[in-house]
Parts: sequence; C-alpha cells; structure tokens
Amino acid sequence: MSEKPFSESCERNREPILAILRAEFSQPARILEIGSGTGQHAVHFGKAMPHVIWQTSDLASNHPGIRAWIEDAALSNVLAPIELDVDGPWPEQTFDGVFTANTLHIVSWDLAQKLVAGVARLLDKRGLLAVYGPFNYGGQFTSDSNARFDEWLKNRDPLSGIRDFEAVVKCAEINGLHLQADHAMPANNRLLVFMKN
Repeated sequence: MSEKPFSESCERNREPILAILRAEFSQPARILEIGSGTGQHAVHFGKAMPHVIWQTSDLASNHPGIRAWIEDAALSNVLAPIELDVDGPWPEQTFDGVFTANTLHIVSWDLAQKLVAGVARLLDKRGLLAVYGPFNYGGQFTSDSNARFDEWLKNRDPLSGIRDFEAVVKCAEINGLHLQADHAMPANNRLLVFMKN
C-alpha cells in the first residue's frame, strides 16, 4: 500500500464542512468530489454519510495517495479516483451533487470558469454544487490572513488567487447554477452552495 499523504488543513476543516454537507446531502445521492487531493475528505465524509456514494477525482499524479486512504478505510461507498483535469475530458455520467474544496483559488480564473461549466453539465436537475474556500466580497479581502494567502498564491502562480464572490456567483448563474447558501466557515473560509435549475 502507498504511504498516505496528510493535510493538516483537511484535518482542521473536515468537521465544519461535514456539518453542512450532512444537511445538504441528507438523501441518498451520488456525489463527485473534484480535486480530492490527499483523499482525507473523501473517507471522512464517506464514513459519516453512508447513504452517499462518493466518487473521488483528481489529476492522475494524486491518485496513489487517494487510493491509499480509500484502501485503508475500506468503505464500500467511497470509490477509487477517476482522472479529472478541468481543462480535459469530463466524465460521461451525471451526479446528484458535486463537492470541491480549495480549488478555485489554485487554478487560473479561466480554469475556474471551466470547472463551473463542467459541473453544470454533470449535475442532474436540482443537483447541488458545494464549493469550499476563501472568497473576496466587493473586491476586498475579508481578513489580513486572506490577503497574505493571496500574495503567497500569486508568488507561486500569478494566475491563481482568491476569487471574488460576485464573479463566482455570476459565472454560476451563466451556467444555470443558482446560489442557495453562503455559509461562514472557520479561518475566514466560506462554503457556497448552488443548485442547478
């Protein structure tokens, strides 16, 4: 078995995220996670929500770590990762919901828009998209720590950076996804929930 990767932030934010996902995905559903990363969220949410089929996905380079977490947890409702590059081919199947954490600020704005458009195609009617991460409001950072984080992101990749809430909502609307909730989360993060009409 591959050694399991570990993210401290996943460990810290999993319970606050789960509290909202439990309410949003209270019925049996097939959920696609875009950018499963280490795989920690997938196994934690899958164990806590046995009524949900959780499909992991990421770039192929992250699959060994995700598989290690899934194999160790041995949960029948958490599925092995599929390869998903938002700039490449998307899965053919549809889903009741999509969850993604800390992705929109990592990829370029062009890819972030492609992610939202791709999700809109995958979601069944009244399907939900849950997006976790930091956002700016009215073009302003919500905290000094977010401003420092944005600077760090841009030093790493000038095309990345914390996205404007209003721009994300507009992009979602263009693709038929309508904001249902904007949840405040710890450490100056948010969890946005959109529904496909």
